[in-house]
Amino acid sequence: EGVVFDVPSVQAGPLTSSYTYHSPLPSALELNKREPCVLGVDEAGRGPVLGPMVYGICFCPLSKYDQVSKLGFVDSKTLKESHRESHFQLIQSNLENIAWSVRVLSPQDISWNMLKINKYNLNAQAHDTTIQLIQQVLAQGVNVTKIYIDTVGPPESYKTKLSNIFPGIDITVEKKADSKFPIVSAASICAKVTRDQVLKHWTFVEKGLKSSKIFGSGYPSDPNTMYWLKNNMDPVFGFPQVMRFSWSTCDNLLKKLAAPVIWPEEAPQGSITQLFEQEENKQEKPQSKLFMEMGLKCVSDF
Repeated sequence: EGVVFDVPSVQAGPLTSSYTYHSPLPSALELNKREPCVLGVDEAGRGPVLGPMVYGICFCPLSKYDQVSKLGFVDSKTLKESHRESHFQLIQSNLENIAWSVRVLSPQDISWNMLKINKYNLNAQAHDTTIQLIQQVLAQGVNVTKIYIDTVGPPESYKTKLSNIFPGIDITVEKKADSKFPIVSAASICAKVTRDQVLKHWTFVEKGLKSSKIFGSGYPSDPNTMYWLKNNMDPVFGFPQVMRFSWSTCDNLLKKLAAPVIWPEEAPQGSITQLFEQEENKQEKPQSKLFMEMGLKCVSDF
């Protein structure tokens, strides 16, 4: 199954870890890297239970921003897939003035971070990804003087956080920035097209798995997504790694449809000094819950 058009930000093979893609710098900046630039940030796939979350940035010289704005970029969420792809191709055909980057956060990394003892929540992951992408652009010597960001959480506190990290840059954080600022709209298109293509050409890491790739939108409210979830779950092994296991949708389906499992509880471990205690001083170890439930007892002591 071949890719209909070239999306260089989509890697071949299974998505087993997060990665970043950067397009080349615009030729307009190769002549003068210190030319002031405007940069936009947006994401795709924050809410879905399936697939990656993708953060996108797009930037261009301020002197070219009016020209870029006239290309007609709008919020990717308002476009049909074919129109998003057309807008993406328009970006690709204007790389002399525009550059873009995406950070693809794998579902495994999202889940692992959210299920840690010290939870690394989605807002924190989103903030750190945005900061990382901006820092990488600045590290290339690009003179970013203006940033527009579609907000994650309260815009005021997010702006303060970013302004402390990037002093001297004029930062605007707003709700619906993807529908207000063309450079953010362009970033949203890069993020959304990348996510769409990653899912369309998903390679299951599970060997021998014959599972449908008709995922729907990935949102639990989508009937096609719920159909996929209910028909592609193994009762013992659960879901493939395209699933975000930290989502309550996944947890609820596993509790409802998966085979019940009783996990044995290990008895408390003694210290090394207890090995040398006198026999009469030894205390009987409490039995595990599994032993008590099954009526088992030890017949020898080591």
